[in-house]
Amino acid sequence: MFAVIKSGGKQYTVAADDVLKVEKLEAEAGSSVTFEEVLVVGNGTDTTIGAPTVEGASVVAEVVEQGRDRKVIVFKKRRRQNSRRRNGHRQSYTMVKVTDILTGGAKPAKKAAPKKAAPKAEEKKEEAAADDAAPLFTAPEGAADDLKKISGVGPVLEKKLNALGITTYDQIVNFSADDIARVDEVLNFKGRIERDNWVEQAKELAGK
Repeated sequence: MFAVIKSGGKQYTVAADDVLKVEKLEAEAGSSVTFEEVLVVGNGTDTTIGAPTVEGASVVAEVVEQGRDRKVIVFKKRRRQNSRRRNGHRQSYTMVKVTDILTGGAKPAKKAAPKKAAPKAEEKKEEAAADDAAPLFTAPEGAADDLKKISGVGPVLEKKLNALGITTYDQIVNFSADDIARVDEVLNFKGRIERDNWVEQAKELAGK
C-alpha cells in the first residue's frame, strides 16, 4: 500500500517503513505524528484519488529526529553603491518514519510515551567536570552578550561558557585554533564549534 501526502506545502509518496525528511514539525523524537492531508491511496491495482483529499485516510509516522540542514550563504552586492550584505541560513527539518497507512476512518493505535533515559554516569561526570573547570579566558569588562543567540547554545551551555570566561561575541570572533581546541576539550564538544560555524555566527551577531 502507498499514499501521497501533503506536508509543509510539498507532496510526498510514501509506503510503510519509508523514512523521509519533511518541513519542521512541532514534535519530539520518538513521538507519533499523523498526516491528515492524504491526496492518493493505492493498494495494488486499486487506487483512490482524493477530491482534494481521500476521506477517512491518514498516514501515521514516528519522529526519528529534529535537525537542521547545512548552512546556506546568501550574498548580495550593489555595484558602485558600496553596499553588500551577507546572511546565513540553516533550514530546520523533521525526519520521520512511516509506520501505518490508514483508511476508512481508522484511528492510529495509541503509543505509550517514550521514557527518557537516565543520564549515564560518564555523562554526569563530564557535566560535573565542565561545571568545575577553571576559567580558560579572562572575561572582558562590561555587559555580557546573549550567547544563546548562537545556534546550538542554550541556557545551560551559556552558563558553562560564562564559567570559562567566554561572555561576548568578540571573544568567539577572535578564537584561534588553539582556543577552539581548548574549549572543545574541556566541554567535550567533538568539533561542535567548527561544525556549527560559531565564529561566523558571532561575526554576524557582532555586526562585523
